[in-house]
Amino acid sequence: METLDDIFSGTGALSRVVDGYQPRQQQLDMAVAVTHAIETGEHLVVEAGTGIGKTFAYLVPALLSGQRVVVSTGTRTLQDQLFHRDLPVISRAIGRPVSVALLKGRANYLCLYRLEQAIAENTRPGAAQRKEIELIKRWSGQTRSGDVSELDQVSEQSAVWPRVTSNAENCLGSRCPDYDRCHVVRARRAAQEADVVIVNHHLLLADLALKEEGFGELLPGADTVIVDEAHQLPEVAAQFFGESVSSRQLLSLAHDAMVETMGTLGNRSVPESEIAGLERSIRELRSALGTEMGRLDWEQAAATEDALDEVAASLEALEQALATVEDSGPGLSQLCQRVRVSLERWDRLSATDYTEGLRWWELSARGFILRMTPFDVSQTLSRHIESCPSNWIFTSATLAVGDSFKHFIQRVGLESSTTLKVDSPFDFTRQAMLYLPKGLPAPSSYDYTRKVMEMAQPLLKASGGRAFLLFTSHRALREAVDWWERHEPMPEAPVLVQGTLPRDQLLDRFRTLGNAVLFGTASFWEGVDVRGEALSVVVIEKLPFASPGDPVTRARIQAIESAGGNAFREHQLPQAVIALKQGVGRLIRDVEDTGVVMICDPRVTGKGYGKVFLSSLPDMPRTGELQEVIEFLSSHDAAEEPE
Repeated sequence: METLDDIFSGTGALSRVVDGYQPRQQQLDMAVAVTHAIETGEHLVVEAGTGIGKTFAYLVPALLSGQRVVVSTGTRTLQDQLFHRDLPVISRAIGRPVSVALLKGRANYLCLYRLEQAIAENTRPGAAQRKEIELIKRWSGQTRSGDVSELDQVSEQSAVWPRVTSNAENCLGSRCPDYDRCHVVRARRAAQEADVVIVNHHLLLADLALKEEGFGELLPGADTVIVDEAHQLPEVAAQFFGESVSSRQLLSLAHDAMVETMGTLGNRSVPESEIAGLERSIRELRSALGTEMGRLDWEQAAATEDALDEVAASLEALEQALATVEDSGPGLSQLCQRVRVSLERWDRLSATDYTEGLRWWELSARGFILRMTPFDVSQTLSRHIESCPSNWIFTSATLAVGDSFKHFIQRVGLESSTTLKVDSPFDFTRQAMLYLPKGLPAPSSYDYTRKVMEMAQPLLKASGGRAFLLFTSHRALREAVDWWERHEPMPEAPVLVQGTLPRDQLLDRFRTLGNAVLFGTASFWEGVDVRGEALSVVVIEKLPFASPGDPVTRARIQAIESAGGNAFREHQLPQAVIALKQGVGRLIRDVEDTGVVMICDPRVTGKGYGKVFLSSLPDMPRTGELQEVIEFLSSHDAAEEPE
């Protein structure tokens, strides 16, 4: 059997099955550390810089160990990559077949029971999404997994998917007439029997906490848990261990009440007035919350007390109406239970003496989410992790602040762990330049965004577009786009703006166009991979400190300071450093990539804490001179031109 040195060498197992495989000492170093952690049962935290190939560095040891391993990722995209591409390649390379299962949340699987309801509803005059439901109906007879990602003819954003998939609230469980054919049940059974199970962070936490969305049978049998994209885990945990009620959930409840009662009772005893009352109270509450969008303090919505009470009264009326027909079938019985649970949750979250965490509103143009977020989930995570018999391996490209892992370790509540920081194999001193322009005003200045755009304009002209402009707020993004449209500094460069298309479609267009300028906020700071000449400049408008006006951030600051801590040093600064590392990481994605990162915020050089940001970034030449940046771009563009 080949050793790790052999497998990761230029002539080893991986090179024989992976086209263009290049050995990287950093990848081998990480694989050795993962192997040691698996063998000793130690917890391990690894920051693996871009280009290391960290998935191979943890999957090869996992498969060689012969142990049962759970791999958790932050995104469905990485789940699919591991299952469909990476694991089959590694299994073939090392000659060790292994049973692998991919397990996603319920909403990713077709629900046969709800599909039949949607088909019946689709026959009515004026039914929406008629064509899409017909496509799903045909596909349902062909699919084996029921994974909705198979059907690319229906957009992931389509409103039809919530109608034909289930969630923890509307699933009938073993009472469902289609239980024996249920895709979720089959996926869970396969996961219980597999050697390697690929889940997402939400499912991992659900299984850890034995909540309904999980089923408590993955982790007890796992020897090792590997958490990729681990920097996302604390925030996912804050959402998971919190509580929420959304207008979408309540409107879905009203819709399902109409469909279920019509399907079971015909035109008899359908609680139309109660359903209409719930829908009306939800609209009135959203109106009472005002026109502002984003996060809103609970106290800022104090004037909505009557509207809150009206939603509760509407839920009570619907529950009473459904209780009279509850015994007419499993669907109605389950629906009654959903209404009761929603009412209990609503009453609990809207209670005047709530003390379990921070309550706040998340508002969109038409809807709302009422959330409760715990101030700190580290103790909860620590309790669950330490009670689990598995050893845990956490990895991401962004976990350390400088060389310290203290912030991440504290946030996940690890009592003890080994840490390893493995730098990127890319030659940043040759491939990249950091541009820190001089003369910009303080970020709090009223004309800051305009100055940023004026300062970035000559750089973008020099690069011929091919740029990401990353902003820390939607307001700043809109100001920048408005400036661009008024001045038209580069008519030849196509402009792409976050929100005008789904993210994947924007990225496809960006790659295809080759000279576009893309304006983005939070979702483009991480998880975005553009290789090659299409991306040569990343402009970062401002250091990504969370807004102190954000209710969750403010509550965490208050909690840290009331305990005698320093919220800036312990929370705000490290979180911003990790976010900046993610943004900078968009630029160099391959060994041949070159380009410039422009950080506009003068605090990076004018404040003492700016050194923490700079020391956390890859080692690349820095300049404040525009001409040096233009010459850098020009020299690399010339080197890439064919002879």
